[in-house]
Parts: sequence; C-alpha cells; structure tokens
Amino acid sequence: MSVTKISSEELINLHFSYPIIDVRSEGEYNHAHIPGAFNLPLFNNEERKVVGTIYKQQSREQAIKKGLEYFGPKMKEMVQFAERINKKLEGDNKTFIVHCWRGGMRSAAVAWLLDIYGFKVYTITGGYKAFRNWILSQFEKNWRLNIIGGYTGSGKTIILPELIKQNQAVIDLEAIAGHRGSAFGRIGLPEQTSVEMFENKLGIELYHTQKKYPDQAIWMEDESQRIGAVSIPHLLWANMRKSKVYFLDIPFAQRLNYLVETYGKLDKEALKDAILRIQKKLGGLETKLATEYLEKDDYHASFEILLKYYDKLYLKSLKTRENTVTDNKEKDDNYKVIVPSDTVNAMVNAEKLIQTFNGII
Repeated sequence: MSVTKISSEELINLHFSYPIIDVRSEGEYNHAHIPGAFNLPLFNNEERKVVGTIYKQQSREQAIKKGLEYFGPKMKEMVQFAERINKKLEGDNKTFIVHCWRGGMRSAAVAWLLDIYGFKVYTITGGYKAFRNWILSQFEKNWRLNIIGGYTGSGKTIILPELIKQNQAVIDLEAIAGHRGSAFGRIGLPEQTSVEMFENKLGIELYHTQKKYPDQAIWMEDESQRIGAVSIPHLLWANMRKSKVYFLDIPFAQRLNYLVETYGKLDKEALKDAILRIQKKLGGLETKLATEYLEKDDYHASFEILLKYYDKLYLKSLKTRENTVTDNKEKDDNYKVIVPSDTVNAMVNAEKLIQTFNGII
C-alpha cells in the first residue's frame, strides 16, 4: 500500500470513518487538536525542543539524525498503539489518518511506519496548520441563521434538541463551549477547552450541519460573544448580530419557576460564588439580599433579584444589535419577531418557532 494525501475538507468528510492519529507533542495536542484525534507523539515536548534547536543551530541533517535516535526505539510501541486503537474501535479496515503540524517529516515518518506494517494510511496536506486555516475559513461564510432570543429563563437551550427532532438545522453553541452562559454557566460542568479547541469543534459542526441541511437556515441561541472562557469567532458573531431574532416572550413568573427548578438543584456555595462574581453590576444591596435569601433556601426570592438584573442586561443587548433602530418600528420589525408563549415548554415553543418562521402563526 502507499500513503495517500488528502485535503482538510476531505479529512472532515472522512472524519468519523477512520481514526485520526496526531503525532505532534503532547503540549501541542493538549492546547488544541482535531476533535476525536488520538495523540501518538513522535517526539515529546522535550525531544521536540532538542530537535528544533539542532535544526536551527546546526543543520537539517543533524536534526534528522537526532530525531531518528528518538524514533527508532518507539517504532514497535507506535505500531502496537495503532493496533490497540483499531481493536478499541472494533474496526477491521486497518485505516488511519496521520498528521503533524505542517504535514512534514513527523507525519511522514509515522505514516511510513504504519504503511510498511500493513495499515492503509492517509496524511493531511499541510497538516494541522492547514486544518486550522480551513476551520477559520468556515467563520468567514455568510451563514443563514435564525436566532432564538428571549429573556433569561425562557428555556432557549432546551428548545434546541426539540428543533433537531423536528428535522431542523441546529447549532448548540453552549454545548460545544461546555458552558451554559452567564455567571452561573460553569457550575457542575468540567473545565472548558481552549478557544482554539472550541473553534475546531464549532467549524466542523457548521460544515456538517450545512451539508446535512443545505436549504435551511441554522437555528442558534442568542449569545454574548463570550461563553465562559471561550469566544464566538468575531465574523460569525457579527453574522449572528445581523440575523433575525425570534424572540420568545414568556411571562416573568414562568421563567422564574423554570430557573428555580433548573438552578435550584445546583451547589449552594457555587451559586453564592457566582452571585458575588457579578456584584459590581448587580449592586451591593441586591447582592446582599440575593445571597441572604439563598442562605435561607428562599430560591424564588433570590432568583427574582437575579432575573430582574439579567432581563435588564438582555434588553440592553437587544437595543444595541446591528440594524436595530428603536424609534423606527419598521426597521425594528425587520430584525426581531415576537413569539408569544405562556409556558417554558421546549416542545411547545419549538413548534411555535417553526410555525412563526414558516408564516403559519
């Protein structure tokens, strides 16, 4: 067999068909990688530094010789690693995609080894760097978007799975980010990935969603540009800000009950810490009252204070959206459609959004 080169887009189309082996160092991999890739470093962090120094200070040939010193003893282990992946994934096609940073010597060496052992091997033209450029190019596209708006507690996030059930194109930004948004968004969740890793996941999701639903606009929840520790790429976020908002208008009491049911189950100390993080904007008195009510297990009273704060915050965000002119109703209607509802019920509200979009109601 011979090693076959593929483009980044071909990689994405093969993404779930074959295992991907990232032969960069563990430091490079841990910062960000192709989602789902396995790490099999040709050189570890220290070895990579040594080889790089020799390359710069001596010559390419001397760097290769040093690299072979590291590579030789690892060859058997690398083949065994590939075999374990194959068995773990219950595959029998013995096919792998191998890449390094720029599609150079590291991936070529490991691809050669796996190829002579009998595996079918693809390498990515341009390596991870080319993949990153492909990811970034996804955010430059003029995506057709439908933005789900609504004050905090409207259950916007739980509507997304219901829209998927209705065969709608959906991107769940908070799920990809690993954060629920707001100061309370990370409670009970693992640490978020790097911004670059978030972008990698998001770019792939956009591509696959558009490929599956080529004639549909994509539903997304209205978000701030930052979702916890990560940020929505600027060009995509600018597109979101220009897209039409389908604003779920749900009564305050219904939203408050939903928040109590959802967040009232979380760790009380973590909730208090989250309140203190927004103390400057919330105000001293409101912060004191919200935490005191929380201590007394009066979640309704505590969350009522917080909900009023977030309602003001979201209203301000709506007023600053691109194409929003508050004193011109015609222009205002062009960017926002009110979707009245008396319940925080995901199935009901998903249906309302679809019917509103289709002009049925």
